[in-house]
Amino acid sequence: MTSTSDRRIAAQIAAHESWANTTNRTARTAPARAALDQKFLDQANGNPVRAAHFRAAHYKRLALKSAQARRKAREAAEAELSDAGGPDAA
Repeated sequence: MTSTSDRRIAAQIAAHESWANTTNRTARTAPARAALDQKFLDQANGNPVRAAHFRAAHYKRLALKSAQARRKAREAAEAELSDAGGPDAA
């Protein structure tokens, strides 16, 4: 039986090999991009201007989550360093 980390690494290897064998990356991802565009258009009841706003909000939401995760990781690293008596420890 393989561990979860072994399966994850095997999946990562397979993904890298798959992308290495992909000659046209744009064509490979086109269906997913079209589906996402359609999702926003459906959400906007076919209105392309509203769809653009839904798309912008989606990406801003992702950026916010990313910034929050980076901040949380930085604060955790600073706390660990401080607990270990790092350079900023008082």
